[in-house]
Amino acid sequence: MSRLIPLRLYVCGAACALLFGALLPAQAGSADSTLPTAAALADAIAPAGPASMAEKIAPYQPRFGRAKPVIAVIGENSGTELIDFFIPYGVLARAGVAELLAVSTRSGPMRMSPALRIAPDADIAQFDQRYPDGADYLIVPAVVKADDPALLAWIAAQGAKGATVVSICDGAMVVAASGLLKGHRATAHWATEAQRHAQFPDTRWIANVRYVADGTRISSAGISAALPTTLALVEAIAGQPRAAAVAAELGVAEWSTRHNSDAFQPRLGRNLIAYATTYTDRWFHSPADFGLPLAAGMDEITLAYSADAYARTRRVRVRTLAAALAPLPTLHGLALLPDQLQDGADAPAQRLAAPDLAMPAATALDHTLRAIAASYGKSTAYRIALEFEYAGYQP
Repeated sequence: MSRLIPLRLYVCGAACALLFGALLPAQAGSADSTLPTAAALADAIAPAGPASMAEKIAPYQPRFGRAKPVIAVIGENSGTELIDFFIPYGVLARAGVAELLAVSTRSGPMRMSPALRIAPDADIAQFDQRYPDGADYLIVPAVVKADDPALLAWIAAQGAKGATVVSICDGAMVVAASGLLKGHRATAHWATEAQRHAQFPDTRWIANVRYVADGTRISSAGISAALPTTLALVEAIAGQPRAAAVAAELGVAEWSTRHNSDAFQPRLGRNLIAYATTYTDRWFHSPADFGLPLAAGMDEITLAYSADAYARTRRVRVRTLAAALAPLPTLHGLALLPDQLQDGADAPAQRLAAPDLAMPAATALDHTLRAIAASYGKSTAYRIALEFEYAGYQP
């Protein structure tokens, strides 16, 4: 999600009661016995109700004589959720199963949220000129301006042309606003459940499932569901063996629909204590600028996990640095736009370690959360894992 998770009112009251007793000691290197073990978190993804549905994305059917499907990952220039955009792009590019384009609503740089900027491959007008028949698949992340008229009209037009529309996290809110989810089943991040039911009652919203495949409408749960959902899309396009090969390369064991979003909600106990760090990190600390060095060839998935997680500590403002302000290509061709010169007078003195590109990309989130726990406390790291709906972090 591109915004802070909208916690329920009871969270705020209970969090205040916990501030001085439970949270302040949870600093770097401290023991935090209230946090769950990896085994407990693994139990959280066991099927619960609708999550037991074994859904499959329908196999790709070639259109218009195309050798490969055309896939557009669309973003809104003023703010697009970083992980929602970069991870589908990185997985699909690595798989090599499609003609893949990063598309923006208008020309110019596209700002990711909460960090990074890119130069897209095309804006929607340029895409339409190049592909008048439309995309075969459209990936829709969460965006800051979910009611952007140009974005909604273009998504609706792509759906009318027969594109399979795949929403990531609260990108489902954007697709629903375009009208394409009327009468369909869908899911999104648990935190917007009440809002979705109220705002889009003509969609059947499903809880406790990693992704929902309803014909040409695909939707995923919270942020971490981007990776398994995209692997399911690779399987639909190129078959299970190709998806399994990509998953093994990334360090992913499976990409089923099994998930229990309810396990990540705030409630009395360990989750509430972790979510209360949202307030302590803001009230007792001012965010500081940290430089993140960029280089050509960085893996999109690894970079996104690192930058996004650090920015969510509420203690770090990520500023990307490079030797020049020219675009830098990622491993699979996204054009990164540095924020500042690394040797400039205004460059942040504090630096984040560059992501370890040697590790399997899917393990980068665990690595980053452990580093965050060491610097800012285990409760902060666990809260970020909860926001990501990520069950794999071991405090």
